Amino acid sequence: MKVFIKNKIWSIGGGSSVVDENKNPVYKVIGRPFSITHVKYVCDTEGKKLFKVRNKWFNFFVHKAYIYDANKNKIAIVKDKMFNVNQEYFVLGYKDEIKIQGRFFGTNSQILKNGEVIGSINRQLTIINDAFELEANEEDIPFLIALTIALDNITDKKYKN
Repeated sequence: MKVFIKNKIWSIGGGSSVVDENKNPVYKVIGRPFSITHVKYVCDTEGKKLFKVRNKWFNFFVHKAYIYDANKNKIAIVKDKMFNVNQEYFVLGYKDEIKIQGRFFGTNSQILKNGEVIGSINRQLTIINDAFELEANEEDIPFLIALTIALDNITDKKYKN
């Protein structure tokens, strides 16, 4: 399945739209206004919260974001390395070993689960806002949307602030 995640231009909390290849809404990302940790919720089309994503409060050399499930349990920590030469990001605490390799803010990254490629994130080149193409198995898409939002939060905190 392929979905397109596009950050909204005029969103107080930093929300995003998530559509399929036919431009039908499949998920939505709702940002909490005035959130220092950039809290965002991945929701289904009915508005039911599936995941919560937020940045770590203070980041010195290693940047982190947290992913929570719908029951408010922390299920993953997404982090980079102090000297991230290979542009790798790691997911800790999740039930499987997940690693993102490739330039996330370049054009293409691969998502590996237990060493096997399970998806890809392609950054869409836009002038105004961030947009991503995510391709993976349909059952993995909701979590991988949360992962993409976490990576976007990390890179925004790291490079734009």
